[in-house]
Amino acid sequence: MMTQENYIEQIQQELIKTPAEYLPALLKIIHAFRESICMNSAEESFKTGWSEIQKGQYEPINKLWDGIAR
Repeated sequence: MMTQENYIEQIQQELIKTPAEYLPALLKIIHAFRESICMNSAEESFKTGWSEIQKGQYEPINKLWDGIAR
C-alpha cells in the first residue's frame, strides 16, 4: 500500500529527473491541480460571495432557473 511518504518520494524522484527549464510549468500544473480538487473554506466562500454581491455581480433568484429544463 502506498503511503503519503512513498508518493512524495516518487514525486521528488520525478522532479530530480525533470530539466530545470520545465520546472516553472510543472509548478503551475501542480498548483492548478491542487486548487481544482481542494474546496475553499466556508469563510472564503462567504467572502467571495459577499464581494460579488457588493459589486452587483448577481442575478435575481427568479432568473437562476431560466434556460434550465424542468
